[in-house]
Amino acid sequence: MTKPRVLLIAEAANPEWVSVPLVGWSLASALREVADVHIVTQVRNREAILRSGLKEAKDFTVIDSETLARPMWKLGEVLRMGEGKGWTALQTVSALSYPYFEYLIWKRFGSAIKAGEFDIVHRVTPLSPTIQSPIARKCKRAGVPFVIGPLNGGVPWPKAFDAERRREKEWLSYLRSAYKLLPGRASTLAANAIIVGSRHTQSEIPETHQTRCVYIPENAINPERFSRQASHKADPLRACFIGRMVPYKGPDMLLEAAIPLLQERSLELDFIGDGPLLPTLRSMADQAGLGASVRFHGWLQHDEVQTVAANCSVLSFPSIREFGGGVVLEAMALGLVPLIVDYAGPGELVTSEFGIKIPIGSRAHIVNSFREELARLATCQEKRVAMGEAGRARVASHFTWQAKAQQVSSVYDWVLGQRSEKPEPF
Repeated sequence: MTKPRVLLIAEAANPEWVSVPLVGWSLASALREVADVHIVTQVRNREAILRSGLKEAKDFTVIDSETLARPMWKLGEVLRMGEGKGWTALQTVSALSYPYFEYLIWKRFGSAIKAGEFDIVHRVTPLSPTIQSPIARKCKRAGVPFVIGPLNGGVPWPKAFDAERRREKEWLSYLRSAYKLLPGRASTLAANAIIVGSRHTQSEIPETHQTRCVYIPENAINPERFSRQASHKADPLRACFIGRMVPYKGPDMLLEAAIPLLQERSLELDFIGDGPLLPTLRSMADQAGLGASVRFHGWLQHDEVQTVAANCSVLSFPSIREFGGGVVLEAMALGLVPLIVDYAGPGELVTSEFGIKIPIGSRAHIVNSFREELARLATCQEKRVAMGEAGRARVASHFTWQAKAQQVSSVYDWVLGQRSEKPEPF
């Protein structure tokens, strides 16, 4: 069958960055195997994409929206009031500047879309459901299906962690639901298919549009980047935390939970990542006299992260507000057992077959529960090995970028009328 011609909008798509830009790039690249894709991205990504081997004009087009994007980004950094915090503030200014990016896209590609040169227009990034897509309705008028997603974000702060919410400077999160009143929302929801990256995001879509929602988690992994395998040595249990050292990810809760086990040498713990809580963690470890049983690696290159993690058996990750949970999939790809809080992204990715989920609750509840589960895992090597293998198999079947491309391809077939039933990949 002829591959569909897809104009793929990925404002953030960069093979050399992490987080959303890497998601945008990875999905866009994988989709090139199942569709005739032309990527449209922001000019800041040009050089990295050229270094990847793609040809400008032939494979991708850059849109220079810096006239508005640059000052709005600077405003967002000011509103964040601290490195790595105030994420909602950054999304707010992005919501104000992004429509200009799509205005320029329509100016460049509107005639081609109306002339039928593309079978589908698909917005991959931004991932946030708060950022509207005015192009959606224009495509509908032109008779070209518009697909949006995966959309993800906006997970409510757990009530027991309002202090952490304030420490993260998430003042604007109290007003987040106001985005539903924005005039462009109706146009965005006109999409022929809405790919939702989480069940929470799906719950925010009005009931009248639910029939066009397809659930596909946003994250996936590249098997070539995760080729190692967890050691699962018998004694002592070795666990790791991977992520920014910030309040909502809970590295301080993990260390508090682990201190008795570290002191009795039934557990070793590796912290990988940097952030404002790192000095506090080091001080906690020193005061508890933990010595070499806990290691703070700071920020590491990707290959080094994999090396450290593969010497562990468990990913211990008590984040209480994680949208996608990509680090959980990466750990599972290595065969680690994820020990996570059952809330938002990670809770949707992990089942009892290959991981352990702690119900969301108070700080004390999470600390005590993590301590109990780590103590239990320390005595169950065979169980760790079995769960690790089950996790690796799950990632290989559902969470590689190639698998993700096939899942999205089924959505393309659906909006093009090549299949009658809505796809249900998960």
